[in-house]
Amino acid sequence: MTLKALIFDFDGLILDTETPDFIVLSEQYHRFGAKLLPERWVHGLGTTDGYDPYGELEALTGAILDYEALRREHRERYVALCAQQPLQPGVRELIVAARKRGIRLAVASSASREWVEGWLEHHRIRDSFDCVRTRSDGLRVKPAPDLFLSAAACLDVAPESCVVLEDSPNGMRAAAAAGMRCIAVPVALLDALPLPPHTLRLRSLADLPPEQLLDLLAREN
Repeated sequence: MTLKALIFDFDGLILDTETPDFIVLSEQYHRFGAKLLPERWVHGLGTTDGYDPYGELEALTGAILDYEALRREHRERYVALCAQQPLQPGVRELIVAARKRGIRLAVASSASREWVEGWLEHHRIRDSFDCVRTRSDGLRVKPAPDLFLSAAACLDVAPESCVVLEDSPNGMRAAAAAGMRCIAVPVALLDALPLPPHTLRLRSLADLPPEQLLDLLAREN
């Protein structure tokens, strides 16, 4: 099967913005005497409205929470932690290797365009991508396939010639629904959790030299 395009998720795949989210929410839960469970938190990854952490915290503790105050507190600390994150290992190297081969590149994210483009520009890799698709484009978010299918159409590449790089179960389900192969690269917090079907699972995009990974994907049926 010809490999013509790679479609990258953003949060957790290009930049680990997910571990900071878990850290901040865990701190807030701890303050109320509760524990945030990864197997519950994971439902919110890669989508919108998949998990209500403060609704669950209220149910667990019986406390009456000021949701807006908690969200403001979360956002401030969360963004500060995200700003300290480097690109995920192997991301930059894979981008360079793929572009040398003429493989087209896109980002497809359930986050807002402002969020995704801002960090891509911050890390000076925005120009490496031929297309960026986000929820700001009015598309259904993952696990619906719309973002991936729109990215493929933007690249003018058939879905079966695209490979998705994803960290979240919702993103993996979206890739399957789009008829695309999927490389699963979950963050460490998800190591013990089951994942939807995928083509290959890696701990990091740096697990394999980029040329070797591209060769493997080019041969995979």
